[in-house]
Amino acid sequence: MNICIDIGNSNAKLGIFDHDQLVDVHLHVADRSIAKLLKTLNPDQVIISSVRKGIGKIVDQSRQIAKTLVLSHQTSLPIKSTYQSPETLGVDRIAASVAANFLHTNHNCLIIDAGTCITFDLVDASGTHHGGGISPGVEMRLKSMHKFTSKLPSVVPKGTPELIGKTTTECMRSGAIWGAVAELEGIIARYRQFYDNLTIIICGGDAFFFESKIKDHIFANPNLVLIGLNQILRFNLND
Repeated sequence: MNICIDIGNSNAKLGIFDHDQLVDVHLHVADRSIAKLLKTLNPDQVIISSVRKGIGKIVDQSRQIAKTLVLSHQTSLPIKSTYQSPETLGVDRIAASVAANFLHTNHNCLIIDAGTCITFDLVDASGTHHGGGISPGVEMRLKSMHKFTSKLPSVVPKGTPELIGKTTTECMRSGAIWGAVAELEGIIARYRQFYDNLTIIICGGDAFFFESKIKDHIFANPNLVLIGLNQILRFNLND
């Protein structure tokens, strides 16, 4: 049994794998609950990926239970990369790129992670990661409009807005959400100009929302990062 731990800014997501098979997923796991869960599951191997610092206690606790790998830019990967500042590349982007290459071998893949930020990553058919782009997510767009103006209100995302807003709040939601949809469709179209037979995979908190709005054939996979972490773990620890 392998356990993959994806630590976000507030809590963690755990994936339980039997070799390549994702058996179960635990969502919204608090830091204090990780060690208890690991003791209960008693895994053979663990990989930890974190977008924040200060996880030393979690790593130490995991190492007392099982062989543990902490993902960083120095970790060996089953794909190649031409990224010129690997130390600044988010570990979630690394894992998602590995997963896309594993699930869609010999395909050009564009991975879109729609969360706090919207990230784009290109992995070609040879298994080489080239980089991509980073853009504000929907909630960040709304917050920035409020922060950088004197009169626009604080607004949170809510459902699918009408294209033509009838109030300032509705207009802000329309601009943020439909603007993001148009951006994704435009970016996908640009990538298709350079890469034939491009497979589009979307993950992140807003994955299913955007999947239903984008006029293109895309695969939504909320567990893409976990799948990539498992492949990285297996590549390094040879289970």
